[in-house]
Amino acid sequence: MKKLLLLLAGAVVLGAAVVSIPGFAQNGNGITSNGPHYNLNLIGVTKGKNAPLTGSDRHTIFVPLYSKPGTPLDTDPAPGADIWLTQGPFAVCDGNAFDAAYDCSGNQIAKQGAVFQLPCNTNITTATNTTLVPCTLGDTASYNVWARALGKPGGYSTLTTCATDPTGVMVCSTNKAMFVRMKPNKFTNVTDALTSLVDTNTLQTVALFQGGFLNFFWDYDNYGNKLLQLRFYLN
Repeated sequence: MKKLLLLLAGAVVLGAAVVSIPGFAQNGNGITSNGPHYNLNLIGVTKGKNAPLTGSDRHTIFVPLYSKPGTPLDTDPAPGADIWLTQGPFAVCDGNAFDAAYDCSGNQIAKQGAVFQLPCNTNITTATNTTLVPCTLGDTASYNVWARALGKPGGYSTLTTCATDPTGVMVCSTNKAMFVRMKPNKFTNVTDALTSLVDTNTLQTVALFQGGFLNFFWDYDNYGNKLLQLRFYLN
């Protein structure tokens, strides 16, 4: 739909939505982080939502349940599969990935997609043979991101961080996160995949919203995952 080049492979003040669950890491769900965290649910549906789903304190984003069959991953196979990213405190600005995308200020930023706001992460690992472009501008925080798929076993999905590079070319990170519904359905750490972009053209690991890159978004390719849970834990 909008990508010109795809490279495939395989402290901020939080809003009232942040909750604290002491000792959460000891319950066997795979998470090794503790303390305040922000919850985000990506819900796969077979029919697009009509309501705009903007301007409220929601924690859900509705996305297509299935990407178009026969289309390779990361080529925008399903309308509304893009989750645009803006910089600031954790918040769902637009929970409807089936219509126009609006940021938390009410400005339309894309013809289609959802919008999620999050700070630049100071807790990312530099990919091998790359240099780090760290957080220097805007809201920042140190946090970990954990994710797991729920629902009927058998489905899978991927999230890939993409952006427009300083030359105006759209690129997608070579570090993508894949989610498969299995038992036990434990969380996995997807911090680097969702808060940085590994660009093999420039040999850089770019933190979100940095290095002259623009229009960051997660490309969500879904093949049957009804629910993807994301949790953002402050360090």
